[in-house]
Amino acid sequence: MSHREEPHEHRTRALIRRRWGATLLIGLVGLAPLSAMAQQLAPDPLRDVGIDQKLNAQVPGELLFRDEGGREVRLAEYFGEKPIILALVYYECPMLCTLVLNGLVRALRAMPLTAGRDFTVLTVSINPAETPALAAEKKAAYIEHYGRAEARQGWHFLTGEPPAIHRLAETVGFRYVYDPRTKQYAHAAGIMVLTPSGRVSRYFYGLEYSARDLRLGLVDASEGKIGSPVEKVLLLCYRYDPATGKYSLAILRIVQLAGAGTLLGLGLFLVIMFRRDRRREN
Repeated sequence: MSHREEPHEHRTRALIRRRWGATLLIGLVGLAPLSAMAQQLAPDPLRDVGIDQKLNAQVPGELLFRDEGGREVRLAEYFGEKPIILALVYYECPMLCTLVLNGLVRALRAMPLTAGRDFTVLTVSINPAETPALAAEKKAAYIEHYGRAEARQGWHFLTGEPPAIHRLAETVGFRYVYDPRTKQYAHAAGIMVLTPSGRVSRYFYGLEYSARDLRLGLVDASEGKIGSPVEKVLLLCYRYDPATGKYSLAILRIVQLAGAGTLLGLGLFLVIMFRRDRRREN
């Protein structure tokens, strides 16, 4: 009797295993859309990161920060005389901010214009936990890398409190978020050029900046108050493209300048010929 019941018991156990397996499979299939839904509902920090162009926006001069020496300063102290390069970074950034500042200093070294003499550079930390002492270390390293003595008075590394940082970033369209998992700030790569009065004039994106474009941006922002006559003529030939953050050759302007030159040359030729004919008649 027991021998006859063994197959039945075996079949019962197999049936139970199949039912449990089917239940588990159905459960896993049911969890798949829930998992996908959870991923969709989970916040994506990179969605809130970027740089929005806010050309001509006025940077609030009353915002308070601390410079690398620990002195409380208003942004308005840097307005008035020279155009400004603004870089929003943070000093303990493990990678991207260092690349931004390295790209900036390479462009600065390639320019005939000099920080401190022709323009001002403001590097502002977006991390309110960073200190003036840390800012001073960064300044010393980059001034040495830049290699121009005037920059000590013209390149400032600032730290600040959250309200001032957020308002400055919002004004210039610099969107960033703090990621608590990595304890880092997610942000885009780019720099801005401000007019001497603190209005946003130009945006330059990425990690490498064309020395020519940056130079033209500074001359443009200063309304021709800095730069050589050659650079001012170049502004007639190049046009700033907000979509790319670069200066492109303005063909129409070149054609217009060439046409004006041709007409001028033709006019001079006619005047000379007219004078020769009059001399011959006399």
